[in-house]
Amino acid sequence: MAATLKNDRRADARPGSFYALAIVFALFVLFLYGPMITIFVLSFQGPEGGLTFPMRGVSLHWFGKLWEGMGVVDIAAAFRRSVALGVVVMACTVLLSLGAGLAFRKKFAGSGLLFYTSVASLIMPSIVVSLGIGLQFRLIDTAVKTLLESWGMGSLLEGYGTAMGLYTSALGAHLTWTLPFGLLIMLAVFNRFNPAFEEAASDLGATPWQSFKHVVLPLIAPSLVGVGMFGFTLSWDEIARTSQAIGDVNTLPLELQGLTSTVTTPAIYALGTVTTIVSFAVMGGTLALMRFLGRRKAGRRS
Repeated sequence: MAATLKNDRRADARPGSFYALAIVFALFVLFLYGPMITIFVLSFQGPEGGLTFPMRGVSLHWFGKLWEGMGVVDIAAAFRRSVALGVVVMACTVLLSLGAGLAFRKKFAGSGLLFYTSVASLIMPSIVVSLGIGLQFRLIDTAVKTLLESWGMGSLLEGYGTAMGLYTSALGAHLTWTLPFGLLIMLAVFNRFNPAFEEAASDLGATPWQSFKHVVLPLIAPSLVGVGMFGFTLSWDEIARTSQAIGDVNTLPLELQGLTSTVTTPAIYALGTVTTIVSFAVMGGTLALMRFLGRRKAGRRS
């Protein structure tokens, strides 16, 4: 009996490679989340705190300073701009990805070329995309000014600045980042979608629109919520694609990037903590909504 137990223990013993890989994984997690945790901790320093350890007290002092403002930078306005742009990007990503996913369910001429064109921006350097969009809108500005002057409408140029802006060039730049992800998700969803559900609805007399509204849409709703989360979070922290295509205003990540070279207090950490909390709140709300929709779908099936 004792020999049998000893043999069983040896059989259950983990090999040395397991512990080696476990150490590598632990180091990876520490490298990935260590800087974020450090910023969280340092953002709660006392009034005499600095940018490094050791901490000098624990308080919400720097969050209060952040609320009061940080010099000439209007953090609240940048925050509102980022949220508004993220919501618009989210809506556009969901609608366009859904439409593209439905279109790619059927083969059509040029579908392969269109697909690779749509996802090509994922492999292009972000700064190149931003520079290209910025140059394109500068050419549009030049064309508009030339046309107005040639038509004798030069007086209108007094109120014309640039076509670049939050919901023009910046929106386009963000969509080049979010749409490929949304398209890939929807292609995967519809690749697993059973067309028998639609056929059953059609046999029961449902029109194509009724079949989509009452059958297809409820089944893919959790995936659409996930696409929306991707759209918002990718837009929320985007810097490179926004840098050359934003126009006269800045989003919160761009303001944060600029403050890293001028702000020398833990207020910069407080701002980083707030932006990260917003990202986690969006992801948490999305997961909760997806879980709710999943339970609702399961309830309908039962």
